[in-house]
Amino acid sequence: QVQLVESGGGLVQAGGSLRLSCAASGRTFSWYAMGWFRQAPGKEREFVASISWSGASTYNLGSVKGRFTISRDNAKNTVNLLMNSLKPEDTAVYYCAANSKSTLTLLPPDCWGQGTQVTVSS
Repeated sequence: QVQLVESGGGLVQAGGSLRLSCAASGRTFSWYAMGWFRQAPGKEREFVASISWSGASTYNLGSVKGRFTISRDNAKNTVNLLMNSLKPEDTAVYYCAANSKSTLTLLPPDCWGQGTQVTVSS
């Protein structure tokens, strides 16, 4: 129902910042819970952050709380992930995701972007 395209990944020094953006198409975008997952080499994909369609409810992986901030702009059909104080262990491919069946809960996602690489050097 929706197409997702991520951007903003790249190389950054530890302690630096990046902002990821997910552009979505679809008239019902504002009704979807959305968020981000990540997958490091040799590891399973893990949840990072989610946001309800209204933006009122957000959840974050414990290891990123206080460092990452998720937001959305339904008028622009975008979801962002501001990543501050990046650590080498944050290195992964980051995927935008959506749950077309829920306005509140991202899990289980049924829409995925192609992913964008984030590499944090020490």
